[in-house]
Amino acid sequence: MSRNYSNEEIDRLILLISKLPGFGPKSAGRVVLHLLKRKDQLMKPLSEALLNASEKILNCETCGNIDLQSPCGMCEDNSRDQSQICVIEDVADLWALEKSGVFNGCYHILGGNLSAINGIGPDDLSIKQLVARASEDHVSEVILAMSATVDGQTTAHYVAESLESSNVEVSRLGHGVPVGGELDYMDEGTIAAALSSRQKL
Repeated sequence: MSRNYSNEEIDRLILLISKLPGFGPKSAGRVVLHLLKRKDQLMKPLSEALLNASEKILNCETCGNIDLQSPCGMCEDNSRDQSQICVIEDVADLWALEKSGVFNGCYHILGGNLSAINGIGPDDLSIKQLVARASEDHVSEVILAMSATVDGQTTAHYVAESLESSNVEVSRLGHGVPVGGELDYMDEGTIAAALSSRQKL
């Protein structure tokens, strides 16, 4: 947002918001102005909610999900199928799969994809933790639900190879996920079709 003067606090707000997905300097500037005009109705409650979340929300030590407890509510839910682990890149993918309502197993969040360009290697992801979970007696299937991008498929192949020594069936999402597609942007029907037509690796 173009301004001919500088205000340190406003500039800091714009800079921080511009780092969020989908925001640039101009759109961040508009958000900051909107918040400043509604300090009592929006800005103060938002700042309190952010502070509260930063203090209380944890990463699950088992699957990587975010919750108020660790292990998270999903990992502790005995009604879920403990024999299936769906491997995903991010928490947003977990939300997308849960919204589809077609998977009732457990999850494992890698924390991203392998990427030589971005300097992300196997040790930067929770692959070793996944292999340890997959080796537990009650686990029979690991479903690889990575995005159909080059990095996503490279990661899926690496994870599949890492699981070869584990006594589990490894499958991947089938039809329904287009090449280059990311789970977070797909509708429930597409995700359901991909899960139901998963293939062995």
